[in-house]
Amino acid sequence: MFFFFVGGVDQQVRQVLKSGAGRCIRCGSLADLVEYEKVLKVFFVPVWRWPGKEPAMYCDNCSLVFPRDYSLPPTDEKPTASLPDVLRCYSCSRVVRPEFRFCPFCGASL
Repeated sequence: MFFFFVGGVDQQVRQVLKSGAGRCIRCGSLADLVEYEKVLKVFFVPVWRWPGKEPAMYCDNCSLVFPRDYSLPPTDEKPTASLPDVLRCYSCSRVVRPEFRFCPFCGASL
């Protein structure tokens, strides 16, 4: 007998508690403090939902849900014009070494 299961557990945002509360640990963009819920999907159809234990951070840019203990503090700094463009990632605007071919923060090709 062969059984093929397509599905899994997904995390979905239920409510935004504070917008721009931190920065994403993957891409560095602003992240929101949210209440989320876990969703069990079978063949891509939601079957069961239950709330997350604690509020978490959600990045709207890369759709990452992560614990708020790991978030970076929000900053208002803009990329400075004094640094050459070759030292900044074109995707996330973070400073990278010139010998890198891919950004270590977001994975974009440089």
